[in-house]
Amino acid sequence: MNPPANPVRAVAAWHDALAGSDQIAGDSAAWLIGQLARRGLFFGDRPLCTTLRPRFLSLEQQRLLWERCGTLLRALSIAFDAAMAEPKIFDQFRAEEWESELIHADPGPGHPNALGRIDAFFNPAGSSFWLTEFNGETPAGQAYSDELAEIFMTMPVMRSFLQGHRVFPLRSRHGVMHALLDSAARAGRGGGAGGPIIAIVDWREVPTQSEFRLFREYFAKYGLQCLIVDPDELEYSQGRLAVGGVPIDVVYKRVLLTELIGRHGIEHPLVRATREGAVTMVNGFRAKLLHKKASLAVLSDERNARLFDAATLAVIAAHVPWTRVVEKRQTQWKGNTVDLLDLMTRERERFVLKPNDDYGGQGIVLGWEADSTVWDRAVGNALDGPWIVQERIDLPWVTFPGVIDGKLTFTDRLVDTAPFAFGGTLIDGCLTRVSSDALVNVTAGGGSTLATFVVEECGR
Repeated sequence: MNPPANPVRAVAAWHDALAGSDQIAGDSAAWLIGQLARRGLFFGDRPLCTTLRPRFLSLEQQRLLWERCGTLLRALSIAFDAAMAEPKIFDQFRAEEWESELIHADPGPGHPNALGRIDAFFNPAGSSFWLTEFNGETPAGQAYSDELAEIFMTMPVMRSFLQGHRVFPLRSRHGVMHALLDSAARAGRGGGAGGPIIAIVDWREVPTQSEFRLFREYFAKYGLQCLIVDPDELEYSQGRLAVGGVPIDVVYKRVLLTELIGRHGIEHPLVRATREGAVTMVNGFRAKLLHKKASLAVLSDERNARLFDAATLAVIAAHVPWTRVVEKRQTQWKGNTVDLLDLMTRERERFVLKPNDDYGGQGIVLGWEADSTVWDRAVGNALDGPWIVQERIDLPWVTFPGVIDGKLTFTDRLVDTAPFAFGGTLIDGCLTRVSSDALVNVTAGGGSTLATFVVEECGR
């Protein structure tokens, strides 16, 4: 496949339409603000989107993402199967003891990651990308992205833009519904006319409650009953998981297992019901293994090359940054055998440290921003881990428009590209996040979520 074209002319045309008319810019900003409020698109009390342009991908960029991410998903599946068959490979994921117990006890049918999200960055030229994390436990943002697509499709500036361009929104909410219904059907639940009863489970105080409501409304359009449930409201007795006396067939689990077990232990009703096969949970316990950031270390470590064919190894080398679990060992770096800890000390500015299982950018240490004292301390702490070390990549900074104090402004933002994965094989839909900070994460308190479109110029 030839390097994909970057849709720079489409971006310029959108910006020109905004800059060429104060009326269009002002009306578009008012439309965005009004629609965010009407639809409840807030992350806690912060507006979900603060920019006046959606993310544009060329058709070639989308094809590259879908094709290569599909290969990487298959590689992760191979790694999962190998881990379940070989304890030495399982140990490389550095699962906690309680996680290991639940992973091996998971009765769920089908692929371990019915839902997933690949967090990646295109290079500055837009010709390739790096996969930096696989969110395999509670991938979020599908409903947000779909709603934002509707807002941008109806924004005043889109009217003039469509005169010279075709746009195709990358939607993904339907994929979540399919994953839930397929998982329930595999378990023989909810096959009647009304379908299974779905419960979205997470703490009532989380800022993503607005997305849960969007999902509930979406499911209702198809006649599916959906409840939004705090884990503390769940009851399990006589082989049925229920809330307020209403039995639950399938759980769309948005609560993190680490938080659930940390608060309530392994005997929580949701955990017991899932272990005993009394409810279908998406994602199940097995999803926790590939969610570990060490999964990318398993893919890129020379010790595991035997698991993959030559074509898959080439895709891994092209799209997975060099990643290792932090430990005392010898490893390969640029074709040479090196001491891992010595390498991390000598080449601090080339690496980032990440905790093996955390979210929202928590705990991440960027070697190029930390001084040697801070870095050495972080490396020492990482040995008590588990943590991973990952090679730095070139990050894409892209100009986006916004309105500040009534004035159109253009600022550079760091862009994260996150295609959604379904069933361990299918890529469909894409989350885009932008930030003025090197850590692109809405949960961490910064950044903005965008709709993602494939764009073509008319006549091409």
